[in-house]
Amino acid sequence: MTGSGSKLKKVGLVALAGLLLTSAFYSENSLNKRREALGLTRLEVPKNAPPLVAFTTVVLGGFRGLIANALWVRAMELQDEDKYFEKVQLADWITKLTPHNTTVWIVQAWDMSYNISIKFSDPSDRWRWVYRGIQLLRDEALKYNPREVPIYRELAWHFQNKMGHNLDDMHLYYKSIWAGWMQEVLGSGHPNFDELIDPKTPETAVRARRLREEFKMDPAIMKEVDQQYGPLEWRLPEAHAIYWAVVGKRNARKKEELIQLRRVIYQSMDLAFKRGRLIENKGGEGFRFGENIDLVEKTNAAYEEAMAEDQEMRDHIARAHKNFLLNAVNYLYVHSRPREAERWFKIVKEKYPKDYPENMTLDEYVLSRFGEDLGETDMNRTISNIYGALEQSYLNLIDGEIDTYNGYQALARTIWSRYQSKIVGGPSEKRVGLRPLSEMRDDVLRRLLDPQTGLRPEAAAILRSQLGDAIPAPLTNAPPSSPASPAPTAPGTSR
Repeated sequence: MTGSGSKLKKVGLVALAGLLLTSAFYSENSLNKRREALGLTRLEVPKNAPPLVAFTTVVLGGFRGLIANALWVRAMELQDEDKYFEKVQLADWITKLTPHNTTVWIVQAWDMSYNISIKFSDPSDRWRWVYRGIQLLRDEALKYNPREVPIYRELAWHFQNKMGHNLDDMHLYYKSIWAGWMQEVLGSGHPNFDELIDPKTPETAVRARRLREEFKMDPAIMKEVDQQYGPLEWRLPEAHAIYWAVVGKRNARKKEELIQLRRVIYQSMDLAFKRGRLIENKGGEGFRFGENIDLVEKTNAAYEEAMAEDQEMRDHIARAHKNFLLNAVNYLYVHSRPREAERWFKIVKEKYPKDYPENMTLDEYVLSRFGEDLGETDMNRTISNIYGALEQSYLNLIDGEIDTYNGYQALARTIWSRYQSKIVGGPSEKRVGLRPLSEMRDDVLRRLLDPQTGLRPEAAAILRSQLGDAIPAPLTNAPPSSPASPAPTAPGTSR
């Protein structure tokens, strides 16, 4: 071929390549517009997007998916090799290439909070990764996908399961850090929502701005959530799980999405009912959890709603609902609210008659919860239950939980009385009869107030102040008293 012919061929090939590229450009534009109309891709640059996201959106167009797919394959290989740190970097690139792919955000957040965090033994290091997972979902994933319900569900699950539950060895550390942050922002576990919605002072304005900008929470929605499901303790993670599930419900478009979010709500409500109060340990450091029995009605309503909507899982939810109702009965009884306990126990027998017959009394049920076999008279088990109830009563008295103190005292008295009613007058009375309840109370108090093995000095001082003259005298060498039993005293009264 002559030189001129070769040149003409090259020019022709270049022209053909240019024609093909131009054709591909216009074809891609047309295809992308159709994909956008069908919801298969998004061409708009997300608001406040980082430069890399804006660049890949404009320049790469639909080819972003091909690159992201290749990276995703490699990320899955790294997961199989247990190389989660390397996978996090790849996942970060994938989210920048395809910021509207909800699965990538969810998997990356899970890796941080669950797979990477447990590789650290130091609680602060572990918390750093758990919170990075939460931040990824809340601060980044929702910025690009504000209507994607799976992200709300996953965020709520992080609060309910990773922070709220006790499955992680460091869960108390997470709760402590979170409670401190919320105390700073909200002022208490039961904040004044109106002042956060419309701040009147510079200090409140700073807290409200931090709530919105750092934690991405709207105080107006928080107020609505508290009115519908509360009163909630907003320093605990369960309240935040409910908040994000409720926000997700507002964006739900399918029944399945609503069902998933309702699950999060009733499960979080159940946790909030069981231990949804923060109680300061007045005799020591830190805090402990207490029941939030004011949530009985609303927690029951959340269960009922879920059972009505989710027929496929109705039986499974019903088992959880029954356990909740039984816990409610027990907690109300122990908190000296017998009328309410009786009412809810009646509901249990109506809804689940096969498990709890109509003739079963409230006292019989509560005693059975304490491990008392009503058909037996096991002396050792009975004594253990009485001492346990008495100890719980005094620990609650130290923290100012008067109703709970009275409730546990009443429970100890009931256990003692029922046991004695079966023993007194029988041939085994002297052999297995119980000591007077007053002496058993004194035993517990002496042990708690022992300066060597008992409570902290601060807690012991509070207990002494609360009981006053009811403090028992030190043990002497006097002979043991007769097992004959005097009439029990009223709750909260020392003999």
